[in-house]
Amino acid sequence: MTTEEEIEDSGSELYEHYRFVADPGQVVIRIDKFLLDRLPNTSRNKIQIAAKNGNLVVGGKTVKQNYKVKPGDEVSLVLPYPVREIELIPENIPLEIEYEDDSVIVINKPPNMVVHPGYGNYSGTLVNALVYHFDNLPSKTDDYYGRPGLVHRLDKHTTGLMIVAKTEQALTHLAKQFFDRTTERRYWALVWGDVEEDGTVTGHLGRSLKNRKVMTVFPDGEYGKHAVTHYKIIKRFGYVTLIECKLETGRTHQIRAHMKHIGHPLFHDLEYGGDSIRKGTTNAKYKRFVENCFDLIPGQALHAKTLGFTHPKTGKRIQLESEVPRGFQEILNKWETYTRGR
Repeated sequence: MTTEEEIEDSGSELYEHYRFVADPGQVVIRIDKFLLDRLPNTSRNKIQIAAKNGNLVVGGKTVKQNYKVKPGDEVSLVLPYPVREIELIPENIPLEIEYEDDSVIVINKPPNMVVHPGYGNYSGTLVNALVYHFDNLPSKTDDYYGRPGLVHRLDKHTTGLMIVAKTEQALTHLAKQFFDRTTERRYWALVWGDVEEDGTVTGHLGRSLKNRKVMTVFPDGEYGKHAVTHYKIIKRFGYVTLIECKLETGRTHQIRAHMKHIGHPLFHDLEYGGDSIRKGTTNAKYKRFVENCFDLIPGQALHAKTLGFTHPKTGKRIQLESEVPRGFQEILNKWETYTRGR
């Protein structure tokens, strides 16, 4: 038997894709038993939920949990990323809720907030706030997941819409949507330079061999994972440009690394070279202007503005949009004024 396991980077998207090819001598066996023998940390219940959501595929077609695996069958399964064993402490942190029901919650994440507790960030995270919120809901459904179900995340300084599952069924369903790329995510980004025209960046993304904290674009097939970002111009300000980015994939730091790669790093991006003057004049007045803009946001000018997804329970398409945060908007206003005055 050949086995291939693909685990999404612990950045934007949080799910696993498993693929197994049954041996020529494989005994005919139920698919849930076939998978349990190969995934010791996965329960039969998780596989059943995955099957109900269409996450179980054989030969390119979805199957039920009672399907009988035969020799040569190619079996694929998408599951939410395993929960990290870390104590989640509820914290009463205000949340800007854009949408909520018994299955999911969509948050408009503020800047300077880490999504999940981890090394150096054990409190004050979005998940700490969500645990408190879930614990204090008037009622919980019987299939409540017990902790916030993450299928994607935003960087610390990136703002905007982020969806979180409340039930295991919703978590599994959303994981499949992210894997199939049927969600719609559009970001607003302010980048350095006068972007010539709308375009697409295609390039494998992997951790830099010189600095593991940042991602780098590598030639296709050499290293990293396939990544595609489409972008279009919203407004030009001469030395900077406001663009909209549509993600086809969701890799760690994808927009930030891709835009740097084509010579347009994000405005005030601390890790990708956007926190110094990249375009403009050399006079002191312009330098003070840019520094005043930098002071309005803690990091990159990147906002997850639009989120579209299929509701895990009702099957209805939900489309949400959020306004850019105040600091980002003030920067745009300043560049508008500066451009008019030139």
